[in-house]
Amino acid sequence: MGDCSVGDGAGEAPSSRLSSQGAHDRAEALGALVRDLRLTVGWSQGRLADELCNVSGHATVTRELVSRWEHGRRNPGPFWLRHLSTVLQVPLATLEEAGRMERRTFLTDLAASAVAPIAAADLISHGFAAALRGRPAEDAWRAKLESYGRDYMTMGAAEIRRRLAADLIVLQQQLETPGMWDIAARLMTLYGKTFPGSDGAKAAGWYRIAAAAADRSGDASARAWVRGRAAIALGYEGASLSVADMFAGQALAISGRPSLGHLNAIMGKAHAAALRGDGRTALELLAQGQRVFDAAGSGDEEASDYAVPWWRFNVFTSLLAARLGDEQLASRTQDAARASLPPALPRFATHLEMHRGMMLARAGDRAGGAAYAREALDKLPPEKHSLTLRMLLAEITAT
Repeated sequence: MGDCSVGDGAGEAPSSRLSSQGAHDRAEALGALVRDLRLTVGWSQGRLADELCNVSGHATVTRELVSRWEHGRRNPGPFWLRHLSTVLQVPLATLEEAGRMERRTFLTDLAASAVAPIAAADLISHGFAAALRGRPAEDAWRAKLESYGRDYMTMGAAEIRRRLAADLIVLQQQLETPGMWDIAARLMTLYGKTFPGSDGAKAAGWYRIAAAAADRSGDASARAWVRGRAAIALGYEGASLSVADMFAGQALAISGRPSLGHLNAIMGKAHAAALRGDGRTALELLAQGQRVFDAAGSGDEEASDYAVPWWRFNVFTSLLAARLGDEQLASRTQDAARASLPPALPRFATHLEMHRGMMLARAGDRAGGAAYAREALDKLPPEKHSLTLRMLLAEITAT
């Protein structure tokens, strides 16, 4: 199968049209994403071709055409992008954004798109000032990385994004060693977290770039962590579940050694399974995650986005239980999380209260559950709100 027609396909941009290096890079980026998503669902190129023929009603896609897409020799046009979105279960915006990326300018272009024009002068000034002071040593960037990890736990998304944008523009000029690529990958992952998962284009785009940067580092731990963090971010937010599965699968394939990357990946897959209604798989993954946490979890004193202490693992589990409608498990994990949650992290206490609202909604009291969750969010100062909390409220309201 996979040759539903000898036709060459409608709506593609042939390689002759991809005249610039930038266009070629964009075609390669989109092709790589299509390949990764196809492999995530376990399909051959022929199977993808068949699925596209069936859903579109046009028998014009062949295995060879899929291969050309994946190798960047042809670009699927808008017609086929829509159907790729359908069969691969990925937001159309995610595919469109991948087709707009250029590897040569990956930091500047995306950072510029996220920063208000009025801030451009400040960013330029920041960059030149850093250059005049001399390049910070790798140790200085490591310290900055640790600081961002701590700040993420208490600050709002807008402030983190503003600060990171400036630093990423400077860091782009200093990616000369594997260690600097490692730092860049972790910072870009954090930057992606400042975009809501519902904006699949921005969040998933940054995660893919961060994964590519981690690969440049050659560090298996960094490669797994970036992909695992992307998986739990998208899974917890309930967005782009196929992309969450893709990142999780990649993280778990990198190394068989238990790590925080593996833990995040497993929990991301568990949330994706729960949201698809596959409670059995979700609970099996939770048990697997518990075993990995026992081997690689962080200490309770670590309050950083780059750590998963016991209380945070229970926050992940609390939402999973609420989504599954398991009130007993939800209550037990919420109590366990509160027992060791640092008082300085009120945003995560709000997560737990909103999980209670979801339990009410799942139990049939939709209005009461939504009101409970909204009240919990309103008690948190607006400057400490995260995009994840807003998405969680939207999910509860829609339950």
